[in-house]
Amino acid sequence: MEKNLTTGSVFKTVLYFSLPYLLSYFLQTLYGMADLFIIGQFNGVDSITAVSIASQVMHMVTVMLVGLAMGATVMIGRCVGAGDHEQTSAAIGNTITLFMALSVMIMIVLLMAVNPIAAIMLTPAEAYSETVTYLTICMIGIPFITGYNIISSVFRGMGDSKSPMCFIAVACVANIALDYLFIGILKLGAAGAALGTTLSQTISVIVSLVFIKKRNMVSLSLKDLKPQIAVMQNILKVGIPVALQDGFIQIAFIVIAVIANSRGLNDAAAVGIVEKIIGILFLVPSSMLSTVSVLSAQNAGADKHERARQTLWIGIITAVSFGTISAVMMQLLAEPAIGLFTDNSKVILLGGQYMSSYVWDCIFAGIHFCFSGYFCAYGLSGISFIHNLVSIICARIPLAYLASVYFADTLYPMGIAAPVGSVLSVIICVSVFIWMSKHPDKLTGRL
Repeated sequence: MEKNLTTGSVFKTVLYFSLPYLLSYFLQTLYGMADLFIIGQFNGVDSITAVSIASQVMHMVTVMLVGLAMGATVMIGRCVGAGDHEQTSAAIGNTITLFMALSVMIMIVLLMAVNPIAAIMLTPAEAYSETVTYLTICMIGIPFITGYNIISSVFRGMGDSKSPMCFIAVACVANIALDYLFIGILKLGAAGAALGTTLSQTISVIVSLVFIKKRNMVSLSLKDLKPQIAVMQNILKVGIPVALQDGFIQIAFIVIAVIANSRGLNDAAAVGIVEKIIGILFLVPSSMLSTVSVLSAQNAGADKHERARQTLWIGIITAVSFGTISAVMMQLLAEPAIGLFTDNSKVILLGGQYMSSYVWDCIFAGIHFCFSGYFCAYGLSGISFIHNLVSIICARIPLAYLASVYFADTLYPMGIAAPVGSVLSVIICVSVFIWMSKHPDKLTGRL
């Protein structure tokens, strides 16, 4: 099943690996948007707000798990690039052991914190009950969310981006069908959306395990599943900074959502809808981050550092090109895009304002996403954590708060906080990369 990504045309390798990755992200985003879109067809603004707030919390949990799993992807990629099959099996086995234990602990802790989380989010009273219900059901499904991401990280680290695409496609189809059943036919509201999400994740994991067993795609022994401190440390060395980075980014999003929630139901719904649409526009930057990370990891393992740098530049060019096109188009299509989710004219107006300024972040985020993938491939994920933390503390949150205070009648200024924060991240990333280029010995480290 291993695929060596250290030979041939760099551009073609990036293209062939990233396209299934991109489609996977699209399906995963469509999967996440299905709840909000379908709930909007059958329920009011209160249910839309409940799902948008609760899904933001669950998205934070998911991205942190994905970030932590990046450690496994990078380590497996390095082992594959170095041709070390024994270490590859050990990395896969310890990934399974580590993440299954973590998922159960996370599920228990979060289930006990459902009501405090809803309160911290300043959930409007009209949406509070449904928000708690959605969170409770989805948190029960955390082990299955973790299971999918473990499987995906293993396949991608071994150079296979197509299989995870198939697994998420199963989840997406199942989620849409179940949402129409639970929300449209059975009228379960936000609870139906949560049931659809949880059950579809379960179905996806079951299908992927059957697929792996029938194809005999991963060869593991009990020895590989036995915890090995050194292997787990290497996974966590990369994964923890990435998870913290992604967690802080989501905290920033949640803080901004809380600011919007404090302004009323319409503002809360508008911000929630825009975040879902932005999720689609961030598909290319996100896929480039993961592509650069995996390809650079394999090339680093094979001591092909120039090829890793070429991968970085191709990723940046791709992300910036797409981001520029998206930003320009959204200046014309922001309100029609919001209108796909609701017919509330006030929500459409506010959402259009927020989207028009926020969307410029697609350009700058694409740049620092690619740098983050490159740094992770070399075990330097702490740099990504630092630049995102600085961006959040110095720009995103304070600027969003000030905009909310001084511009109470529009969401446009709040949207500017995101691209300003990303510009700061880009400056830091470029500075670090220049420093690394002057000290090539820093690129030769091993996990």
